[in-house]
Amino acid sequence: MIKRIIRKWINNHEDVSNHDVREQYISLSGYLGIFCNVLLFAVKLALGLFINSIAVITDAFNNMTDISSSVISIISAKISNKPPDGNHPHGHGRVEYIGSLVVAALIFLVGFQLLQKSFQRLMNPEVVQYHLVIVVILILSILVKLWMFSYNRYIARTINSSINKAAAYDSISDVAATSLVVVSMILGQYTAFPVDGAMGLLISLLIMYSGFDAAKDTATSLLGKAPEDHVVDAIYDIVDGSALVLKAHDLEVHEYGPGRVVASIHAEMPDTTHIVDAHTVIDQLEKEVKSQMGIELTVHIDPVSIDTAKTEAAKDQVLACLNEAVTGVKVKVIRVAQGEKKTMVTVEVTMAEPADEDKIAAIKQILHDRIESECNDYQLVINEVQ
Repeated sequence: MIKRIIRKWINNHEDVSNHDVREQYISLSGYLGIFCNVLLFAVKLALGLFINSIAVITDAFNNMTDISSSVISIISAKISNKPPDGNHPHGHGRVEYIGSLVVAALIFLVGFQLLQKSFQRLMNPEVVQYHLVIVVILILSILVKLWMFSYNRYIARTINSSINKAAAYDSISDVAATSLVVVSMILGQYTAFPVDGAMGLLISLLIMYSGFDAAKDTATSLLGKAPEDHVVDAIYDIVDGSALVLKAHDLEVHEYGPGRVVASIHAEMPDTTHIVDAHTVIDQLEKEVKSQMGIELTVHIDPVSIDTAKTEAAKDQVLACLNEAVTGVKVKVIRVAQGEKKTMVTVEVTMAEPADEDKIAAIKQILHDRIESECNDYQLVINEVQ
């Protein structure tokens, strides 16, 4: 059903990499959520007040929270689709994560408030009226929530949406919550135990857990999570696949919202490569990554000597100078490149013990001074590795 609705209401719906299409997906899910949750809230609240059930009323207010969540989803989608500006050169895509975090906070807050009310009902139980018609209506509401879970999960997977993912989890928790309400109504007819209050507690805890789980996933994205292995592998495959690239390393990937990914990588090339040829290659690589993966890649060239004899001689001489310069430091030459006047030597420095920035800076200065005095044909670049 959701696929039919999407085809009818979203133009060019297959182009999910288009930010405008993405906004339409999230907005559509939000409007559907508002309609369904307004209906469920009104019906459940009326039923809860009529039969005097805190569990049903709790479930009703959970649906009201979902209404707020849908509104926030729509607003977040529109703001996150705003174009880049001077203060936000990578766009506003992370607003979607902020919206998801707000939704998660609302879910948790309502769950906590309803936990308090359920505890009061458990301490001061009241009779809950049982009606078969009400049970049937609640079961129908479960079916509605199952459909909402289904379409939110489908949209979340289709456009990689954290808001829809949170909405999907919330919907399935609503299914469990309403199911507990039905069970409490039925069991309440056969026992004096305040099943209604106990089920209200379980529903509240379920809602709170749903909010916490959604917040955890969103916070990870907002803080900057590590790229997935298949993304890393794909970028390396493209860059290493170039005939001029000897080896790629130091890949960094930054996500500024769904579909807004920026990355940088170092590509080693022979130091004899003409600058125009090198520029042509990296330009092609950046365009290929953008075309295949939608990632804005910047390639940094690291020139490397392919003269083995000269490289080994330079490494030996530089290591001989540096290993005598300071104790407690392990030095490793990782790259040698022949410049016009000097040979560029890049080294990795590993501290035997943790050191503060001042100590590291002092060690680097000692190494530089040693090279200038003993091996002045070389220019040193130091990368400190903890």
